[in-house]
Amino acid sequence: MLRRISQRFKVAVENYLPNAFIFAILLTFITLILGITVTHQSLTEMTTHWYGGFWNFLAFTMQMILILITGYALVKAPPIQRILIKAASIPKTQKSALILTIVVAAAAGYLSWGLGLVLGSLFAIEVAKNVKTADFRILIAAAYTGTIAILPASITITAPLLVNTPGHSLESSIGLIPLSETIFSPTLLLTAFIGLAVVLFAYIKMMPKQDEVIPFEGDVEVFTNTVHSPSKTVAEKLDHSKIITYTLVALGVTWLVQYVLINGFNLELNILNFFFIILGLALHGTPISYINAITEGMPSASGILIQFPFYAGIMGMMVGSGLISVISEAFVSISNEYTFPFLSFLSAAIVNVFVPSAGGQWQIQGPIMIEAARALNVPIATAINTVTIGDVVTNLLQPFFVLPALGLSGLGLKDIWGYCMVSMVLLMIVAGVIVTVLPLII
Repeated sequence: MLRRISQRFKVAVENYLPNAFIFAILLTFITLILGITVTHQSLTEMTTHWYGGFWNFLAFTMQMILILITGYALVKAPPIQRILIKAASIPKTQKSALILTIVVAAAAGYLSWGLGLVLGSLFAIEVAKNVKTADFRILIAAAYTGTIAILPASITITAPLLVNTPGHSLESSIGLIPLSETIFSPTLLLTAFIGLAVVLFAYIKMMPKQDEVIPFEGDVEVFTNTVHSPSKTVAEKLDHSKIITYTLVALGVTWLVQYVLINGFNLELNILNFFFIILGLALHGTPISYINAITEGMPSASGILIQFPFYAGIMGMMVGSGLISVISEAFVSISNEYTFPFLSFLSAAIVNVFVPSAGGQWQIQGPIMIEAARALNVPIATAINTVTIGDVVTNLLQPFFVLPALGLSGLGLKDIWGYCMVSMVLLMIVAGVIVTVLPLII
């Protein structure tokens, strides 16, 4: 049954959604119309909000691209490549290939959402090369879904890190919220791991029959072992100097140790990016190896680079027109202390379709949900966790974060959409039950 449903979703997207960029453009038009009709903004005002938001999140865009590209560079490091090549040779059937791909993508996604998106996709490609009986499309979809499913408990999930970062926009009203109440809370841990188990079961049921399998047919070597000729010139020796690399790594490790001693294990986006850069340099060993890996990874970020300003523009219209407040307050107005967690989750899931930026979404929606939580005598962490889960789940509908997987695999959105939509529905059911029931029993 799940296989038939996924195929119907696939047919629908083939007919109505050519590519991910069109999705962003259509959302721009929808938001424009909603602003004019719902919040009674003029066309001039809406276009002003649109352009006003277009460039507002350049710093955040850079952070997201760095997570993606440094994650790619980590995967391309020789020690990591050797491990992944060996692991990719383990599965022999489509079922075992799917299971291993989801587990590897989820493990990487737990450490870093960017690493999960990149490593998961590259690992799926390598597995598909070895297992010719496995469908390439479902492997890529499985890698992406495995990453998304684990994200509520990922140590790089954005909103919990933001509210645990000194100087965040809401610190004066809520202070710093420790990770023990968010990332390491029962709500996010159960949502992530139960959701992952459900997704794993669903993908096994959605496997194409052998006469429907489309195997990997590319000739790109995902993992390669490059042999460099001996350095002769001074410039070549500097390019391949391990002394330079490890001196820089030592400097970075010194700062990281100092940071941990002063702040403890206090994760935030800039520290995570810095850590991945230093770790990548250490694993590559030479400056030229690392910069080559960074250069190779840049194309996978091209979709994010051009589409993020459009989503920032949509956010500008959502904020400037008050639409995001209208959506949030509409759910808050019908909430009570028992229904608030579910309605907060649902409102965040809807808003995320228009604003696929966890940090940006939290900056706008967070204050509304925190105020509602206080009025209803609900813990602040509940608002953070439910918004986080809602923001994550509809990433399977919103194609923004699947762009790296599509870029690396060469597939189109239509190739994986059906699998992602089935997974999203199942994850929403799991999350809805957990956020509703768990507060009543703990």
